[in-house]
Amino acid sequence: MGKLPDMTKHRGFPSGMPGTGVQFTIRRANPKGVTPIKKLPRRARPGSQEHLIDAAFLHALWHYFGAEPFERGNLDAARLNLLFGREVMPAHKDFDPLSYEAMLVINEKVARESFPEAFEDVMEI
Repeated sequence: MGKLPDMTKHRGFPSGMPGTGVQFTIRRANPKGVTPIKKLPRRARPGSQEHLIDAAFLHALWHYFGAEPFERGNLDAARLNLLFGREVMPAHKDFDPLSYEAMLVINEKVARESFPEAFEDVMEI
């Protein structure tokens, strides 16, 4: 295997949703290339397990990064893609969806409307 691209690891960020097998972070860069960040349709309905997983991921993002821009790094693209373009936005105009160094930011207004539970100090899961 060739040299993998550099990727910031967000130490202390939850690795996934307990009891589900859903990951929030990846262990290493993808040797086949960076998975692009893109807006995906979200079909989860409030109260569903998928909605709870999205809320838990947003809760982790908010409590780890707050309103400040953050680097994509080792955050899982599949989870980001379900929030991207709504609750999570590019932080800069020159956003590169194929970069682990891409900067993102939480769209707090939209995120609070979509997932109010994600902004509680403690989220029951």
